[in-house]
Amino acid sequence: MELHAVGDPAELARSAADAVAEAVQARPDAVLLAATGNTPMGCYAELARRRFDSSRLRVAQLDEYTGVPESDARSLYGWMRRSLCEPLGIGEERIIRLRPDGDPVLACRSYDATVAAAGGIDLAILGLGPNGHLGFNEPPTDAHAPTREVALTEASLESNSHYWGDAPIPERARTAGMTLISGARRVLLLVSGAHKADILRRVMDAQPNRWLPASWLHLHPDALLIADRAALGDRARR
Repeated sequence: MELHAVGDPAELARSAADAVAEAVQARPDAVLLAATGNTPMGCYAELARRRFDSSRLRVAQLDEYTGVPESDARSLYGWMRRSLCEPLGIGEERIIRLRPDGDPVLACRSYDATVAAAGGIDLAILGLGPNGHLGFNEPPTDAHAPTREVALTEASLESNSHYWGDAPIPERARTAGMTLISGARRVLLLVSGAHKADILRRVMDAQPNRWLPASWLHLHPDALLIADRAALGDRARR
């Protein structure tokens, strides 16, 4: 996994947007696998400020809380649509949904089949969870874990709690699997902030293993880690 160190979140956003724009220029109908979470938001805002042709761009949802309808402002689909798809003019017909309802096995199979029919993921945009998860691939997760429904860990529930206020936090979610993520032609892992320094250090130093799902990206042939000075900690001073 290649490291690109940047000074601050604004520089991270610009660097990530450069990588997305490059992917779209190379393939105008590229399929992006798009994370939500705080860190990718800067990249999406930067993309919205730029002029590039997104008229054929397609977006695949990375994960979703089980049972949370899109009408709920906290649904991950709604968040992705507001922050990325609407600013870039990407209509629902170019969004690959990971449905929050119905039979989870059938919903996940349908999602995988739709991604495959679209030609696979060209660029995966990911954040790093507090326990090393990607999407909601919670530890322990094997390298070939499929798209599936999972129970969220305590670390993820705590991390997500500020999005939910007094409402109950969903305890289950559906996520693109490691097989789909690892099959992306290119992966961007975006990490920002001192609160991510410890988990980022562990991922960077680890051999690929199921207890740190993000460590599987060390095996990817084209994975780029973009991290700011605060997240890199002591490494930023080397």
